[in-house]
Amino acid sequence: MDAFLIRGGRRLDGEYRVQNAKNAALPIMAASILTEEKTLLKGCPALSDIRNMGEILKTLGCRVHMDGGDLTIDPQGLSSYEMPDGLAKKLRSSIFMLGPILARFHKATVTFPGGCEIGLRPIDLHLKGLKQLNVSIRNEGGVICCDGHHMQPGNVHFDYPSVGATENIMMAAVLLKGVTTIHNAAREPEIVDLQNFLNRMGAKIAGAGTDTIQIQGVYRLHGVEYTPMADRIVAGTLMAAAAVTSGHIRLTNVPVQDMVAIMAKLEEMGCLITRKQEEIILRAPDRLRAFSQLQTQPHPGFPTDMQAQMMAIATLAKETSVVVENVFENRFAHAGDLNRMGARIILNGRTAVIHGVEGLNGLSVTARDLRGGAALAIAGLAARGETLVEKAEYIDRGYDRLEDALCSLGGDVRRIILP
Repeated sequence: MDAFLIRGGRRLDGEYRVQNAKNAALPIMAASILTEEKTLLKGCPALSDIRNMGEILKTLGCRVHMDGGDLTIDPQGLSSYEMPDGLAKKLRSSIFMLGPILARFHKATVTFPGGCEIGLRPIDLHLKGLKQLNVSIRNEGGVICCDGHHMQPGNVHFDYPSVGATENIMMAAVLLKGVTTIHNAAREPEIVDLQNFLNRMGAKIAGAGTDTIQIQGVYRLHGVEYTPMADRIVAGTLMAAAAVTSGHIRLTNVPVQDMVAIMAKLEEMGCLITRKQEEIILRAPDRLRAFSQLQTQPHPGFPTDMQAQMMAIATLAKETSVVVENVFENRFAHAGDLNRMGARIILNGRTAVIHGVEGLNGLSVTARDLRGGAALAIAGLAARGETLVEKAEYIDRGYDRLEDALCSLGGDVRRIILP
């Protein structure tokens, strides 16, 4: 089991190029099977989630090769419409394969996906959307069997703007003759990136980034070379780490236009932020101020994937901050370990009240999910003494060697192997 050993008290200072986004790359990898030609994705981060999606594609018959950050997917050998059970349970994003498999085979068999235990994250929105495309679906003992032989374009309305469901319907409909319109679509920038990728392949999709997306079906798609967008959550995590250590950092390859909500909260806490086209410079005060209230919401609201990191830095801010988690019902797992480090966090359902303290103490803590693990690492950077963050494999799901990024900015973080 991997762990991070962090010696706190070092100010982050320097420059770092942000990795490309796993939340953009994963649906794009799934979409690569919509053509019979090779796809080359440039700048893919070396993450366990990316590797697991690659293994799923191999199991379905694709050839997948990673060379540095270049990921080549050759779907010519695609032969299976049945998702591998073991791999699907490792990766929440395996559900992205449902739409593309239906588009290629007009049938699909998948198991319920896995991932971090941060809430129920039901896939009913995915299935309801497919039913509106006239897909027949039955559940056979936890296995979802989909029959898309009578799929047809039409109007799909979501009760909630689910990112994954929106992306799945885009991929399922792209080869259907006629027009499909998605109403109450999610507006996240990763959906815009998927639209851009599919349109480069020859699709005709418009409206991503708004609540209405229109897909004009095409006969075929072709392989392309594409670079997924930069990772706004990695950028936000590094900004939070610099903020809690009174740091001064410059980040490049940043999707600045997609980070307005994150920057607004950090500025409310006293950080000075300079924005350029793909660059952010952050200078933090000696001590952060509390933010009045942070509520997670679908984009363009504050992203749930940054909630844990902001809670971590709020533990050391002046006065009291309030966090309301509106997206997932079980995303405060990190709060207990933060309290053990000396924080004063009071939980009440989906609300956390954080009373700022003068300092945290390093000790042994455990990552229980991806972003919560990152939050504990951030707390360790500011804590007195040494912090050991166990189960670093959770952090590896979304950060390409986070310890190297933090060390390059002046942190003292070392990966160790525990027995």
